[in-house]
Parts: sequence; C-alpha cells; structure tokens
Amino acid sequence: MRIALLTYSTKPRGGVVHTLALAEALVAAGEHVDVWTLGRGGDQAFFRRVDPRVGLRVVPFEGLDRESVGERIIRSIETLRRAFTPRDYDVVHAQDCISANAVEQCIRTVHHLDTFTTPELVACHERAIVRPRALVCVSAAVAGEVAAGWGRTATVIANGVDSARFEAAAGETPDARAARLRWQQSLGTYVLAVGGIEPRKGSIDLLEAFARVRSSVPDARLVFAGGETLFDYSDYRRRFEARAAELGIEYTLLGTVVDDDLPALVAGAAMLSFVSTKEGFGLAAMEALAAGVPVVARDLPVLREVFGGAVAYAADVAGIARTLAALLALRAAPAAAAPAFSPRPVGEGGGGEWSAAEGRALARSYSWASAAAAHRELYRAILAEEAASAAPSAAAESSAESVAALSANAAGGRGGDAPEPSAG
Repeated sequence: MRIALLTYSTKPRGGVVHTLALAEALVAAGEHVDVWTLGRGGDQAFFRRVDPRVGLRVVPFEGLDRESVGERIIRSIETLRRAFTPRDYDVVHAQDCISANAVEQCIRTVHHLDTFTTPELVACHERAIVRPRALVCVSAAVAGEVAAGWGRTATVIANGVDSARFEAAAGETPDARAARLRWQQSLGTYVLAVGGIEPRKGSIDLLEAFARVRSSVPDARLVFAGGETLFDYSDYRRRFEARAAELGIEYTLLGTVVDDDLPALVAGAAMLSFVSTKEGFGLAAMEALAAGVPVVARDLPVLREVFGGAVAYAADVAGIARTLAALLALRAAPAAAAPAFSPRPVGEGGGGEWSAAEGRALARSYSWASAAAAHRELYRAILAEEAASAAPSAAAESSAESVAALSANAAGGRGGDAPEPSAG
C-alpha cells in the first residue's frame, strides 16, 4: 500500500510523535509511507531523525506578524491542501483536525477531544470528526466520547511506546548513569511535567499542589519540558507566572528538549506529573513507567483504561498534593529503608500496590509493531470495502456501454443491411 500520514507540525507534540513512530513501524512492515507536514517558521525537518525509508514532505509555512490563531488555522489548512496530492496514495490518514480539513475522504485519528473558543478552530474540530470516511481513536474512552457526541463509531487502536529506549535510559551503564546525573546536577530533585504550561495539562493545579508540599520537600523543584504549540496560551501562562510569584515557587521551564536527551530527563526525575484535564492515551506517562519513574495522574476514565493500577490517581489539587508528598518522600528515603521503586500505595481511588517492574511490563505491552499491524488491517478493510462498492458501479457502467454498442450496431444494420422494400 502507498500510505500518506499527515500532521500539522514538525515539533514534538504527542500527535507528531505518534505519526513518526507509526510511519516507521509501517515501513518496517513493508509498506510505502510518506509523512506530510507543515514546516513552520522555516523548519525543514522533524524534531528527530526519522527512518530513511519514510518519505518526508515538509511544506513551507512561514509565520506572519499579527496573524490571529483563527487566521493561522485557515492558512494552515489551505497551504497543506494546495501542496498535497491525494491521487498518489491508496490510503490518506490525517492525524489532527488541520490535516483532516486539508484533504477529502481521509481516515482520521482523534487523539483526544478538546473544547475551543476560537470560531475557526471550533469549525475545524467539528469538520474533522464529521467529514472523514473513517475514524480511529487511541483509547476506548475517547471512542466513547465520539460516539456519544457525534454518533460515529471509531476503530480503537492503542498507541505504541518505545519502551526499550526509556528502559535503557534508566539502566546502570556508564553512559546512562552519566546522562541522568547531568540532569540531576542541573535540576536537583525534580518533579517533571511534559507538555509545557497550558490549560489542558493542568499546569496551575500542579503549581498549587506543589506549593502545598514544598515545606516537606524543600529541595524539590518543579520542571516543565516541551510546550511547543500552534495555539496562543499566553493569557494562561501569565496567570501561571503571577500565581507562581504569589506562592513563591521557582520553577524551571526547559522548553523543547532535544529528543536524544529526553529519556535521561525522564529517567532522572523523582516522579512525573500527568494531571491533564483531557487526554487520549498518555504517552508521556507510559514513557515514564518504562523508565521506572512513578507517575501521578489525573483521575480520568481514559487514564484508568490505559494505566489501570500502574499510576497514582488524584482528582483535585488536594489529592495531587498528597500524592506528590508521598512519592517524593519515597524517593528521598534511604535505600535501606525504601529501595527505589519499591511497592507503594496507589493513592485515593487506586487500591493496591504498584512496582516499577509492573509499570515497565505495562509499557512493554504497547508496541508500535502491534499498532502498525492494526492500522494495516484497518486500511485493507477500507480498501476492500471501496473495491466492493466500486464493482457494481463498474459493472453497471460496462453494461450500459454494452447496451449502447449493441444499439449502435442495430441502428447501423437497419440503415445499411436491411433489404429494400418491395415495389409491388
């Protein structure tokens, strides 16, 4: 099959990470895959090296001064639409609402559902669920939301995770230990949040919770990684900064981390905070489990579905604070008293215990090879359905052509070969 995967950015957002990993798994399975994206701000390549068997089509997209979010959404759609050539592919699979609006009759993965206020983005989001020929969701919880809100049935195909990469970063080889130590010497004992400072990530809730436990763990630091986004969250970030100043919290905002450095950053953390208000799967949390790092997660149905008892759940700021305190105390305890990653309570709503080995086993169970196999099965089913529906039309057209030919021949016979009428 010739497959096109479309995404809106070259930056390390979750949907882009998913797109590249899926593309690599598909080419490893023998498929031809091109990834199409917009090269924002002069970008000519993705945030990481990509398997050379994957074709990369980066469409230039320069920034414009004083362009609103809505205007940028419309221009993004039109730019990708003009550049893309769907006739070159058997399968066209969009990974976000922008690319799903740029192509017709695509397959579209709904990674998560969100609420927007920008009119152009609201319309983009709606069309990208209603118009595609088929939908994929990375969890049953999101598929349920799609069914309830739009009456559409989505195929559920879970994300994969590169668990070996994050396990290696937590290993005891000299290189792995040195890489973790560099982060720990720079940041101290740190609580890591991946995805930047934005509303959906629950950043202010995390800040409030961290302030409540600071006195018990004065050496701990709050660290945010990532945050590259198409959207304007400046108002939220100003509120975050103002609240941090009121609370006297010094935090570190790393921005986009070089991809090769990310596993060590995750593996070196005391814990990962994953308190998003909306998620589709939780790839960053799964990577932390692969690295043996404890995770506190917002108590959402989707995260219960994906993680089961492998993470600590918290429903509100108070719960997040209690879990932060417990996990930080565990990590700070002497090895003889509490070995790193020893079994621990899961927290309110959790019930039971968890160990690093169980978390790693869960992460290993989600592979990109399995995700690619499920996608190939879906693609084949859709193509077979297309072929079946096209067959009657082709037969009807062939029949119509045959009738027309017979009629023409009959007409020709009457005009040239019929006997002359008798004179008498």
